[in-house]
Amino acid sequence: MKWKRLGNGFAATATAVAAFAAAMPGAAAAEEKQYFPVASSRVGPYSAMGTGYYGAQIDYLNYVNMNGGVNGVMLTWQECETEYNAVKTVECYQRLLEKDGQRIVVFDTLGTPGAYAVINRMAEDEVVLAQYGYGRTDAADGRVWPWVFNAASHYWSQIAVKMKFMAEQEGGIPNMKGKKIVHLHIDSAYGREPLPAMRAIAEEWGVELVEISIPPPGLEQQSQWLQIRKERPDWVTFWGAGSGMNSTAMTNAARVGFPRERMIYVTFGAAEEDMFPAGDAAKGTYAMANALPGDHFPLVQSIREQVYGAGKGNLAEESRIGTVYWNRGLGAAVTYIEALRLAQEMHGKVGKAVTGAEFRDGYENLVMDDARLEELGIRGMIAPFSISCENHEGAGKFAMMQWDGEKFVQVTDWEAPLDPGYIRGLVEASAAKFARENGITPRECS
Repeated sequence: MKWKRLGNGFAATATAVAAFAAAMPGAAAAEEKQYFPVASSRVGPYSAMGTGYYGAQIDYLNYVNMNGGVNGVMLTWQECETEYNAVKTVECYQRLLEKDGQRIVVFDTLGTPGAYAVINRMAEDEVVLAQYGYGRTDAADGRVWPWVFNAASHYWSQIAVKMKFMAEQEGGIPNMKGKKIVHLHIDSAYGREPLPAMRAIAEEWGVELVEISIPPPGLEQQSQWLQIRKERPDWVTFWGAGSGMNSTAMTNAARVGFPRERMIYVTFGAAEEDMFPAGDAAKGTYAMANALPGDHFPLVQSIREQVYGAGKGNLAEESRIGTVYWNRGLGAAVTYIEALRLAQEMHGKVGKAVTGAEFRDGYENLVMDDARLEELGIRGMIAPFSISCENHEGAGKFAMMQWDGEKFVQVTDWEAPLDPGYIRGLVEASAAKFARENGITPRECS
């Protein structure tokens, strides 16, 4: 059968389709389909994240289908609302696991608590857990966690890049000695996830680290900010989730007189929806990005023209196209479809659906360099990365942004930690400890 490229996918020529159908008298050729789950979080305090992130994923699936699918394989999906709740995430995972006799090949919870809740199901069910910038950090060691991936980049690299930025602002690592950093975080697995790396770096640099937690959903923070005023830290790293919690932090910082130019937000607080509610109090706040905002990227423009132009867009507010959460969801979806395309090629199944094991192989061999990102139309939106058997993190890089009162301004290029090998060593030590405690024999990677 001959194939021709159509948009981002491939479609069979009319001659080939006719020949295939002729070989099956009385029946039309069955259309190949690949089923994806959408474990969304569109309601509740974290809805701004979920509507943007999953809206972009559905927009991209629609876009791929409108351009011939993935080598002719059309994409299907089913949605289940988790409300960013770990228990409901498990329920959605079970509900979404199979449809029309086909099992999912990837699962994306958009939340560390949800990822921890299902992570031990992945190997048995042969489903990739795609932690796109969140989740369990030591899963970046693919020898211990073959079915779990951190692309694009994990929380230990993120906190290391933040501390690198602080050191640069202070004039170098020697000047960090005696400085005080408050890690203000939601009291959950997500809020605590960066602490192992943060504690290790703080001890090495002679930094005083103060850990202050906020009960979810994080709308009440007065006592925590009074403690911050008493502590008088040099920097605050804020690890929140949901526009209500994130904007509340900025208004409280303004109330106690803490400069926003000394606050650095986590990626899940680094979106337009987090900044606007705080008004003037948000101005000057630093924020980390694993996907930069902007609707000027060619792929973003194509989706606006084709998907929304045809009235098939998922967002109720088209103005959100190109914002941080939407672009992050787009970056995740592109990664999944690239893994599918590569899995087809690797396993001689071009034009056919793949299994979970085959999809995992595609994901583990992704090379998203500048050339490929340029072809896809998102060069500059995400950091280039590749994945291997040992390294399930990918780029390990983040860009720093700063809110100017109306929009994010990019302050740095894609930055890695000062010592990526040190962070990788922490990951491997943690993964090895988990393997020992759970009787896991790490696989050999050639």
